[in-house]
Amino acid sequence: MKTIQFHGELALPAIGQGTWYMGENPSLRSQEVAALQAGLDLGLKVIDTAEMYAEGGAEQVVGEALHGRRDQAWLVSKVYPWNAGEVDAIEACERSLKRLQTDYLDLYLLHWRGNVPLEETIRAMESLQQQGKIRHWGVSNFDHDDMLELWHEPGGKACLTNQVLYHLASRGIEYDLLPHCQQREMPIMAYCPLAQAGRLRQALFDDPQLQQIAQQKGISVAQVMLAWVIRQPGVLAIPKASSVAHVQQNAAALSINLTHEELSIIDRAFSAPLTKTSLDVV
Repeated sequence: MKTIQFHGELALPAIGQGTWYMGENPSLRSQEVAALQAGLDLGLKVIDTAEMYAEGGAEQVVGEALHGRRDQAWLVSKVYPWNAGEVDAIEACERSLKRLQTDYLDLYLLHWRGNVPLEETIRAMESLQQQGKIRHWGVSNFDHDDMLELWHEPGGKACLTNQVLYHLASRGIEYDLLPHCQQREMPIMAYCPLAQAGRLRQALFDDPQLQQIAQQKGISVAQVMLAWVIRQPGVLAIPKASSVAHVQQNAAALSINLTHEELSIIDRAFSAPLTKTSLDVV
């Protein structure tokens, strides 16, 4: 099983579980809970959620899934940028903890950059750490220049990770953001590693090169795409899976290695940008 090192000491599986769009349909709740629990059974201990997802509904699903199993998970949630102030972040975190039915988060992320000064958000994160409500903090949707600014703030180097969009059709982070984070040994968390639902995702799943590689290896196209994302050192993928079958496929991708020839074929079909591009977000 491929793992990712955080701060050179904390090893986590390179594939976790995302929860975007969970908690929106009550009729799917038991299925979503079962999927998350199946992921834990398979060793996918990183569970990523946010106060934004279903306005807290996804956190409630996660809380139910973790009942009696909190110590088996490495739990991540995210705070709205307008809740990232020195006082508001404390209150937002407490609301998340209540929905998650836990007294601490392993990681708390600023969901995206807003109008609250970074120095104030850092102080809020440090305060939450001192209170024992979070163990680590990080950011999400920060581009290269945002990270440089963060690292220059007092306490900014304590940022554990940056969670960004990364998949075969969105490789912009490979130009500057990913190499710089790798140089600093700061892992990246890749959200939507199978692309967001829609035409782009379908085009990837229908791609003949990916289908051929999948057929030759006896795996699914989704597993090819996941194996491609985590081929990079220091990249942890967090695909959403709302069924046990999908979770099982995701977990199996941890043991899939793409050959040099297969990676070359993929690179020719989905090339990385040669110049700086704006950070993709969804």
